[in-house]
Amino acid sequence: MTKPATYFSETDVLQIAADLAAARQPFALVIVVEAQGSTSARAGAKAVLDAEGTVLAGWVGGGCAEAIIAYAAIESLESETPQVVDVDLDDEVLGAGMPCGGRMRVYVEPVVPRPTLWILGYGRVAETLCRLAALMSFDVIVDDARASPDRYPDASRLIVDDADYSAMTPARSDFVVIATQHRGDHEALRRLLETDVGYIALIASRKRAGLVITRLREAGFDAQAIDRIRSPAGIALGARTAEEIALAIMSEVVFVRRHRATRLRGIAPNAPRPDTSTPPRVQTIRSANDAS
Repeated sequence: MTKPATYFSETDVLQIAADLAAARQPFALVIVVEAQGSTSARAGAKAVLDAEGTVLAGWVGGGCAEAIIAYAAIESLESETPQVVDVDLDDEVLGAGMPCGGRMRVYVEPVVPRPTLWILGYGRVAETLCRLAALMSFDVIVDDARASPDRYPDASRLIVDDADYSAMTPARSDFVVIATQHRGDHEALRRLLETDVGYIALIASRKRAGLVITRLREAGFDAQAIDRIRSPAGIALGARTAEEIALAIMSEVVFVRRHRATRLRGIAPNAPRPDTSTPPRVQTIRSANDAS
């Protein structure tokens, strides 16, 4: 029988945190950095909480503090932002809901998996995109029969035997860029629109993108599904070279990723609100595969 979370040692807490990180599971590491008065947890006490605010291991306080800390853990994981929480255990209204006595200051560190960028296809844009994404701490998965370690030295995974893209399994928080140069882009998009992945970009000429979208409509995909496809891909940098196109796309990926967190954090009523709409798009992206 599994022992209660409150009996886990600090070594257990850190091991469980390491195991969750290795399994690419999000969690919050919570540490009591200060404790005054009558508190059930001492300074230095640690706990691991999952994305639902459930304590998986450790101990940072009982019923008076646990709800506040659980909420802070959920909030930090959603926004990917650490925070310091002051828990007033003496305040019935503003504190923990009942006069337990004492105060605690708790540091909440969200630990989330590195974001994943899927690149479907090949060519200079794809190779440069892989390098840029790795520099920005993305895990990069390249799915193409011609992919090789010498062309994609920064990729965390290469898939070279996936003609029908059945091995492509992006999570909702992942990013996918299609650079197939017209070979398999329709099939790839069809599979992607059947998932809930949050970012899909297609590198193609306007003519080719129009043909692909027409085929998707004929296959039964509605306007809401098709609107998930970003084409032209990237923000308006006036990109011309392959490297500039890759930069425009990676800029959009970073924009989308960071503004997801901004929306989740919420904005103070009187604070200036960031523009979280789709960033300006290039009217055309010229590249070697735009001839058709």
